[in-house]
Amino acid sequence: MLIIPVKDGENIDRALKRFKRKFDRTKTMRNLRERKQFTKPSVNRRREIQKAAYIQGLRDKENI
Repeated sequence: MLIIPVKDGENIDRALKRFKRKFDRTKTMRNLRERKQFTKPSVNRRREIQKAAYIQGLRDKENI
């Protein structure tokens, strides 16, 4: 649970902005979207390998 202390005389928009920033940093929405559907471990591993190969390809191009 997020707790945002609001100081006396503080603008509610500023407190809301702090709440949103803190909420984004906790990665709550990302976790919820991830858990919406199950992905098999083999699919996750394949995706990670493809991502690593893509990044390696970008680094190889950069060094040419």
